[in-house]
Amino acid sequence: MDEIDDEFEVKPGRIGNRRTSRATSYLRRVRKEAQKAGATSRQASSFTGGRIGRGHAHGATVAGRGRAPGQRRVVVKARIVRIKSGETGAVRAHLRYIQRDGVTREGAPGEVYDAATDRADANAFTERSAADRHQFRFIVAPEDSAELTDLKPFVRDLMRQMERDLGTSLEWVAADHFNTGHPHTHVVLRGRDDGGGDLVIARDYISHGLRARAAELITRELGPETEIEAARKLQQDVAAERFTRLDRAIVRDAPDGHLDIGARPAKEPARHAARTGRLRALERMGLAEEEGPGHWRIDAALEAKLRRMGERGDIIKTMHRELDEAGIARAPGNYAIFDPERDGQRLIGRIVGEGFSDELSERRYVVIDGVDGRTHYAEIGSLLFNDSPLVRNTIVELRSRVVEPREIDRTIAKVAGAHHGIYSDRLHWEFDPRASAEFVAAHVRRLEAMRQDGMVGRFADGSWKVGTDHLDRALRYEALHRSRNPVRLAVLSWQRLEELPQAVGATWLDRGLVSKEYGLASTGFGAEVEAALRARRQWLVDQGLAREEGGQMRYARNMLRTLETRELARTAADISARTGLEYRDVKAGDTVSGVYRRMLTLNSGRFALIERSHEFALVPWRPVLERVRGQVVTGSIGGGGISWSIGQKRGLNVG
Repeated sequence: MDEIDDEFEVKPGRIGNRRTSRATSYLRRVRKEAQKAGATSRQASSFTGGRIGRGHAHGATVAGRGRAPGQRRVVVKARIVRIKSGETGAVRAHLRYIQRDGVTREGAPGEVYDAATDRADANAFTERSAADRHQFRFIVAPEDSAELTDLKPFVRDLMRQMERDLGTSLEWVAADHFNTGHPHTHVVLRGRDDGGGDLVIARDYISHGLRARAAELITRELGPETEIEAARKLQQDVAAERFTRLDRAIVRDAPDGHLDIGARPAKEPARHAARTGRLRALERMGLAEEEGPGHWRIDAALEAKLRRMGERGDIIKTMHRELDEAGIARAPGNYAIFDPERDGQRLIGRIVGEGFSDELSERRYVVIDGVDGRTHYAEIGSLLFNDSPLVRNTIVELRSRVVEPREIDRTIAKVAGAHHGIYSDRLHWEFDPRASAEFVAAHVRRLEAMRQDGMVGRFADGSWKVGTDHLDRALRYEALHRSRNPVRLAVLSWQRLEELPQAVGATWLDRGLVSKEYGLASTGFGAEVEAALRARRQWLVDQGLAREEGGQMRYARNMLRTLETRELARTAADISARTGLEYRDVKAGDTVSGVYRRMLTLNSGRFALIERSHEFALVPWRPVLERVRGQVVTGSIGGGGISWSIGQKRGLNVG
């Protein structure tokens, strides 16, 4: 057989047993089953664990079996995601994603369905999943899915077959997506079997068995692939600037980098012609060279180079599509890819497009119309379930994440170094009696974030075991987060550029005028920003906040504070008129207490509405407040931020 299907790799999340330490861990169960199968520690190198779990028999049967003639292809991607005890935020976020707007054929929001109904209750499914240890997420994409008028019957047949193969009933929801060139289905499967135990599926079944079952079903539905269809698909691969099935066969038949097509002739004339045509195409790309009639030298990095070409081609198509949908014309010669590996990279511009570069792992991208006159594509990694969603036309700053310990880590290391690797707020104040509560709280937040990734430990009394190698741990923590989120993204303005020149409040334009940080190109978005700045300068002059003197603009002292105060006063007047509550202005040194009601997006930034029985206050908002909406909070306002405490719980500090 001259071609093989793409290799499949399961992407597991970190699955741990959150029960007591006496409970048998998943790894121990795997080892126990391995010993039963005759795999000892001396034989560990030959044991893969692929047959541990349900479905191993079918998975092992098809693992080494080739693709049958005429069988249609199906791509199946899988990920196993750990669910923290009682924390369903990530599950809700994923279900919101697969139901997002614009994924149906009509461009409407998606709807989840299950085995029995076309409109399943996603919230109820999430609540039932709260006690699950893990969850399976699949993307099922038949190559010829565009020929199906409805994917639901195919998916339901596949899940019924999966139940028979695994010997248990399954609880799942799914959503069909038609927003790409290849219609596909997202399936979310609970990690519980019908007996209430953890559902463990053999890796062989996930990698091979499920795909084989899907291929059988789609072939039965559409009929075997005809010779004409197969030839058409091969011809599409001949000139493709990406890694294709023809390339996979070439790499397989040329393990030493040399291919003799006479020694390994294709069984079918059409396939032989396609292979020869592909070699000629690779020759034009500089990836193959004909050393003699029928004898070819293949580039050792053929697969890696073609995959990079394919990724770049996909990026260019994505940028063109996003700009076209936004109604913005930019020359392809001004396209650029933001490289987070280059330390010190900084980009400012407006978001013209955003989406998922990897739907399975939910890694995102943004397309930025930069002030440098170029259009940039940037991978920003995975958003957490409580992160603010990206909004088109907002103005943002991207910076590459630098992998190095922060100054806050150096302070923690100094405190812990003098106390045998132990840190606490009391020890910090002994080290630096002048440190403010907000400053110390920032160090505690840093340690709490590192604890979530197992870098440090916390004692019952609130002190921390950070070790004497804390700076090395901080470096590993930063490297880990760079792999998850290669860039730092900060919103500079939630308002569109067109709204800023006449806006009341301290806008992004004003901050730029005061700091004089702009480096604007004379084309593209840079030219639009320059025009907006000219209009803003004139508005400030009209408001008495700026004047021209000696050919230069002079701005009023505390202009930014004055603009922010004006906007807050106007906003507060509107709230007072609607609610009858009195506005309380707060400043550094004050304490504010009340119920956190909601977040307000203003020209000067985002503010939290804190309400008491007869009055309210507007203070700088932080994302962590969304966890306690509707609850009583108390904040002490300092020069560097606000230190919050919520109810009777430990202080929630926001810097």
